[in-house]
This record gives sequence, structure tokens and C-alpha cells, in this order.
Amino acid sequence: MTTALRERAAATTAVGPRRTGGRGRGRPLTLFLAPFLVPFAALYLAPIGYTVYQSLFRMHRSGLGLSAPTQVFAGLSNYATALGDADFRGSLLRVLLIGLVQVPLMLLIALGLALLLDARSTLFKRFFRLAFFLPYALPGVVGAIMWSYLVAPGLSPITAAAHHLGLHLDLTSNAMLAPTIGNMLTWGWTGYNMLIIYSALQAIPAELSEAATVDGCSAFGIAWRIKVPLVRPALVLTTVFSIIGTAQLYNEPAILHNVAPNLSSTYTPIYAAYDAVNANNFNAAATESVILALLAFVLSFGFLKLVQRRGGAL
Repeated sequence: MTTALRERAAATTAVGPRRTGGRGRGRPLTLFLAPFLVPFAALYLAPIGYTVYQSLFRMHRSGLGLSAPTQVFAGLSNYATALGDADFRGSLLRVLLIGLVQVPLMLLIALGLALLLDARSTLFKRFFRLAFFLPYALPGVVGAIMWSYLVAPGLSPITAAAHHLGLHLDLTSNAMLAPTIGNMLTWGWTGYNMLIIYSALQAIPAELSEAATVDGCSAFGIAWRIKVPLVRPALVLTTVFSIIGTAQLYNEPAILHNVAPNLSSTYTPIYAAYDAVNANNFNAAATESVILALLAFVLSFGFLKLVQRRGGAL
């Protein structure tokens, strides 16, 4: 009996104590995530939820309108009103058209600059890398103010040069507002996207380019057949960022309005939302913000799904 008891005790000691379950193990994980989850919920999720909440209400005045307004539930009527507003629909369409032209052009320029910087024969790489990135390093408002002077009638050197050539050019006319704003966006954000693409190019093994050179491939062939396909994830990432950024277009038209009075306060959706805030119509501003957020989500998510279907998944 004594020998049997000793053998059982030894076996129990070797196996060790039984596990008490997974509840205790989840507590350290929660504590580690709390420094991120608490600010994320307070500074990101809570404002989004409050904005959606405000978009479902409206201010109602009874009688002659002399009494204090009361907030009443409106359901989806605010969304119907916003989408029925021709000015707001025009702002959405305007942003879509600007992004449809400006984003591909900007990314094409950024890709070209990144490939030039990555080429072995390029001299003064550090200088050009800093020069290309410098417009993004400037605050967006400062860049918009600078460009407003460059396109202002009577001050613009571009307009003056065109006048000497016999051309009548007004960069603040209704027909030129969208190209002017697109040019301001391209100038300010090309360097940022170039740096992302250039970082992806730096991660490509040099052996691939050397092997292609030995096989007789030209510099253009190496860039087109090897480098561009390998930086496709970076191109997808910059495209998504550009879609979201274009949807939030505000600084450029707001500053340009000072030299272009014909630029309406509803030129872009964000501009229209700020105009509603200035009119103390916070429920309308919340509604327009939610619609814009949904539009940006649909466009960015739709682009990602399109890329995945075509075999360019991240």
C-alpha cells in the first residue's frame, strides 16, 4: 500500500496542479489593452455615436417661435432633407469629380518621383527627397494661403504670364475652381504619397534588379515589370488614404473663398456641414457628416474589394 501511495503522489506532482479556467488569463490582456481601448472609445467611438444620435433629432419651435426650441425625434427625415438639398448633392458630386481626376494623377506623379529617386543613376537623392516632401511638411492652411495669392486676380503671376501671351486666364472662375483646388491638393500631398511608395521600393531586394539587368532588361523594363508590381500594396494604401482625404476636403476651398467670392459655402460636404454649424443647425451638420462618412467608407471599401477581386490584395 505504501508503495502504491508513493507512486500516485509522484504522478500527481509530475502532472502539476489543474488549470482553473480561462477567466483569470483574460484579465492581464484587458489591463494591457485598456490604455488603448479607453481613449479609443472616448475620443473616437463616442463622438461617432453622438453624431449619429444627433442626426436622428431636430429642433422644434412651437407657437410663434418665441419659446425655447425643443429637441424632437426626427428619424430619417434629416437624411431625406439633406439628400434632397441640391446644394449638398452638388457638393458630393463635386468632390467625386475632383477625386476621380486628381487622385490618379497625383499617385501617378508620386510613383514616377519615387521610381526616379530609387534609380541608381539619380544624383542628390537626399536633396530631392526632401524637396519633394517639403510641401507636405508645410501646414495645409499655410499652403492654401500661399496658393490663394498665386491664383488671386490682380496678384497672380500665373495670370500675368498668361496675359503677356495673349491669354485670358482666371484661375478663380467657376470653370477653373475645381482644377485650381485639384492643383493645390496635388502640390501638397504628392510628396507624402511618394515617400510611402519610395519606402516600399527600398524593401525590394536588389538581387531582382541585378538579375534583370544581367538578362538584358532596360531600366524602364525593370521599373515596369518588377518594381511597380511589387509596390502595388503601397499604391493601394495611398489610394485609400487619398479617397478618404478627398472626401474631407475643406482647407483649400475655405481659404480660397477669400479671393474667390463666387466659391459657395457649400462647395464641399465638409464646408456645407460647417455652414450648417454656423447657422446653429447642429442636427443638419451631424446628418451631413454621417452621409459623408458613409460615402468615404463605401468608396474606400469598394476600392479594396475591387483590388482583391483583381488579384491585388494586400
